[in-house]
Amino acid sequence: MIPPVVTGRPVASKVLLVGQAPGDREGPAGKPFAWTAGKTLFKWFASIGIDEEQFRSRVYMAAVCRCFPGKHPKGGDRVPSKEEIAACRPWLEREISLLRPQLIIPVGKLAITQFLDVRKLTDVIGLTHRLDLHARPVDLVPLPHPSGASTWHRTEPGVSLLQQALKNINSHPAWQDITEGA
Repeated sequence: MIPPVVTGRPVASKVLLVGQAPGDREGPAGKPFAWTAGKTLFKWFASIGIDEEQFRSRVYMAAVCRCFPGKHPKGGDRVPSKEEIAACRPWLEREISLLRPQLIIPVGKLAITQFLDVRKLTDVIGLTHRLDLHARPVDLVPLPHPSGASTWHRTEPGVSLLQQALKNINSHPAWQDITEGA
């Protein structure tokens, strides 16, 4: 993993977004989702009433891994190893324990698999999943990764499932609380 550690703002929120790992531009920018994937992600959230600045100031943003994993020899970002994921896991566990979120939004398959057993994104995107985390019920609404390299969210059934997931987020009471007055 390549430093620096990338974290979101220290926001006390009932909504927790969990990304996969920062890209190579997030470290220098000092914030998660600071580049191309972020532009797409924040367009999605704007469609349900909250712009990027409002999102960053109202939603706690975490990640499976906190440093850039490096480039894959064949192109794109390298997927963090099981050992790297395990090394970062205590941070995410502690954040969940402290924040006690009512809604978790995992973004991308790596983030989703930290909470759900996933074979195909079509099995989990567009649904609200109820989990028990730290002896508390939590709703999980997964989103696909907004990467420019992925076509999943730009082709069917991904387009429709993404829209359903955004509707599920928008109607969730924790989301309604953070978007009041947005």
